[in-house]
Amino acid sequence: MLHRRARDGRRPMLAGALLLALLTGCGSAPAPPAAAPEQPPAQARVVTADLPEATTFGDLSEAPADPAPQQPTDGTVLRVHDELALYDAPDGEPFARLPATQLENPTWVPVVETRGQWSRVLLPSRPTGATGWVRPEPGQAEPARSPYEVEVDVDAMRMVVRESGREIGSWTVGVGGEGTPTPRGRTYMMAAIEETVTTFSPVILPLGTHSQTLTSYGGGPGTVALHGWPDSSVFGTASSDGCVRVPDDALDLLTTLPLGTLVLLR
Repeated sequence: MLHRRARDGRRPMLAGALLLALLTGCGSAPAPPAAAPEQPPAQARVVTADLPEATTFGDLSEAPADPAPQQPTDGTVLRVHDELALYDAPDGEPFARLPATQLENPTWVPVVETRGQWSRVLLPSRPTGATGWVRPEPGQAEPARSPYEVEVDVDAMRMVVRESGREIGSWTVGVGGEGTPTPRGRTYMMAAIEETVTTFSPVILPLGTHSQTLTSYGGGPGTVALHGWPDSSVFGTASSDGCVRVPDDALDLLTTLPLGTLVLLR
């Protein structure tokens, strides 16, 4: 299962298990152009070490909020090859930098809005629903498209996976308890971590969202994830610390989806 290739050719890298203890407490704690391409404005190339990193460990209070947190996207994702400056608006002010890796995985982020050559992307940092605008130089980032979408109806405790709008699987799942609810909104599959320390799930799939009531899982940033669970009695219950617990066959499918795939938590 851990070595199956994603259907669009992008197989998630499996990060080391040492990250897991900090992240998931839900378990147990063509031809040359005729002319040179237009260059982005100078400010779109600004990346400085003074800007905070947009990672699951960050808290970007200046990040603009997702304007449509329950809306699907067209599947466009961006692979970051070189660190990008993040702006609060097209031609706006830089507030953070997006690195080329997340949790030892390549950075893939969903595009939720475009304006000319600017793209608005979802970020993995707090607050939940953080976004930023990027305008990459040639070679800095690569656009692609994921035909997949994962939707979790938190109240109904039901997860559906779709490919090009067609349902390819649905399951009853476990969600966050009353005091530690699963956060709502649109997020994405940020990374894949192979679990070798504990046994509750062979793979953990951290999302770009966080617990709204817990600031930490086991000393980490309270990152919410999709993962398996050995006891099927949790499916159909609200008993986790905010993560979504899924059956084995659901996890088998989820691990084949490309990073950056949109996840709607409704």
